[in-house]
Amino acid sequence: MSQPRQLIVPGRFESLTAIAAFITQAAREAGLDDDEVFHVEMAVDEACSNIVEHAYAAEVGDIYLACAYPASGQLEVVIRDSGQAFDPDEVPSPNVGTPTDLDSLNEGGLGLYFMRKLMDDVRFEFVPGQGNTLTMTKRAKTD
Repeated sequence: MSQPRQLIVPGRFESLTAIAAFITQAAREAGLDDDEVFHVEMAVDEACSNIVEHAYAAEVGDIYLACAYPASGQLEVVIRDSGQAFDPDEVPSPNVGTPTDLDSLNEGGLGLYFMRKLMDDVRFEFVPGQGNTLTMTKRAKTD
């Protein structure tokens, strides 16, 4: 099994390319298939975009990513930031029924919705003085 991997990048949109490359390699090392790798990429991109846009909206900081392989065919991604506190319970659930057009979707909450749909486990934690921690897990499908 692969060794844990870490990456620290500035909390800016320009860092998303480096984050994507890092996550893609880690997901492939975990033994995830192409669809699962794509799901991890999308969930991490959404999370990191939200950090840049919301957590660091009024300040500058880094995004810390760590990938671990707790079991064969499993990837755990930990994303930390020291930006504004985030409580997912304060984000309204999006209206994802069968809208007649995209304009009828709620603004906000879609990122959380997609992260939870794409990943097998999503956990948020905020510790004053330490910042936000998002832990997401993806497990390979078993046939």
